Amino acid sequence: MAKEFVYEMSRNFDVVVIGAGPAGYVAAIRATQHGKSVACIDEWQNKDGKNAFGGTCLNAGCIPSKVLLESSELFHKARHEFAKHGIKTTGVELDLGTMQKRRANIVRQLTNGIAGLFKANKIDGLVGHGKLLAGKQVEYTTADGEVEIIMADNVILASGSSPVELQIASFDGDKIVDSWGALEFDAVPDRLGVVGAGIIGLELGSVWARLGSQVTVLEAMDDFLFMVDRDVAKLVAKDFKRQGLDIKLGATVTAATVGKKGVAVAYDDANGTHSIEFDKLVVAVGRRPHTDNLFSSDAGIQIDERGFVVVDDECRTRVKGVYAVGDCVRGPMLAHKGSEEGVMVADLIAGESAEVNYDVIPSVIYTSPEIAWVGKNEAEVKDSGRAYKTGSFPFAASGRAKAMEQTTGMVKIISSRDDDEILGVHIVGPMAGELIAEAVLAMEFSASTEDIQRTIHAHPSLAEAVHEAALAVDKKALNFPNPP
Repeated sequence: MAKEFVYEMSRNFDVVVIGAGPAGYVAAIRATQHGKSVACIDEWQNKDGKNAFGGTCLNAGCIPSKVLLESSELFHKARHEFAKHGIKTTGVELDLGTMQKRRANIVRQLTNGIAGLFKANKIDGLVGHGKLLAGKQVEYTTADGEVEIIMADNVILASGSSPVELQIASFDGDKIVDSWGALEFDAVPDRLGVVGAGIIGLELGSVWARLGSQVTVLEAMDDFLFMVDRDVAKLVAKDFKRQGLDIKLGATVTAATVGKKGVAVAYDDANGTHSIEFDKLVVAVGRRPHTDNLFSSDAGIQIDERGFVVVDDECRTRVKGVYAVGDCVRGPMLAHKGSEEGVMVADLIAGESAEVNYDVIPSVIYTSPEIAWVGKNEAEVKDSGRAYKTGSFPFAASGRAKAMEQTTGMVKIISSRDDDEILGVHIVGPMAGELIAEAVLAMEFSASTEDIQRTIHAHPSLAEAVHEAALAVDKKALNFPNPP
């Protein structure tokens, strides 16, 4: 065991950030832009034993999953769709080793990029564990066990989140894995089980289904993608079924037994108890805030009943000068939400006015077709009692979508009936994650449906579908019949 050394009050910083994921590293960079002295502490360690900045997002979440989604989609298109374009391909084979090597290289480039940003911005990037003590002292423990007490005028907690583990299906790193483990397979499982039909489960299921797995998704809830507009959810469920994803709703997993050949999973649904065998089982039932050993009992930090650090609308804890951002606080666990909170907090520390508009945070599911939304869905608007109107436009009527052979999906816009303000935009189809940016910008400026109607969109483009959906709200669609 390494010997511990304690250096009392050896360094002082204007800002100390604990966590170097999208919320933490962005907060650190923004703070230095305000002329603050900054240290950012992170203990992330990859499976090869090497430390890296970037947190879950860059190392084991957003980035590697999108790399595999892109690669697997190209593989699928080469085998099943290129012929429609007059491109004949024979003998298309999967080289999973090269695909995985590409994923790892991209991750390495981006995490090294953060280290470079720290150097360029003169941020002290400290590898190890950070723990908040009373009086805004931070206990920094290196990988070798050396301990240093750092003083800070301000502390930002950005510790992120970790996968929820089921007692009945504990992670063993081989047969039963979390989302990170599902990105590291060195062979395509013949039979893959996924527990949870949320964003992570659907994306991972899509990757391996395209590469040849027979994928079964077990979802305990009766509603598919409950957070998504119902029109979108129905369309997507039908298309996923066409793709071969077997999604079982109302299916509660009751046991998972690991054997020599795989995992035997028992689950209950409306028709009784069932058993199914998988080669690998991915558990993707959500994430929990990572606050283990993040602060001492006398640090003054409050935790709610779900384990999140309690903060106000400006991410202040009840301790003056201590903030918390990202996945460890309330709100959606999204990298871009955490980054914006990091920027806001750094600006507030510098004495500037800042805020995050939580009503216009976009969400994206990077399956094929992509699913993206911002604002309220129709059920939420209806429940609010506000009079509203809707309009939609299918990609099947889009010239650009037809040229791309990606006509599944639509754009749906929900607006208030009284003042025409856009209340929600929901997109399923090609490049939905990019198209939603126009809707986010429009809603940030409290735009009306008419504003989008009067905005000229390039032709032919996928963005025209947004324009046509806005026109359809007032029954003015030009390239698709308006409902009576």
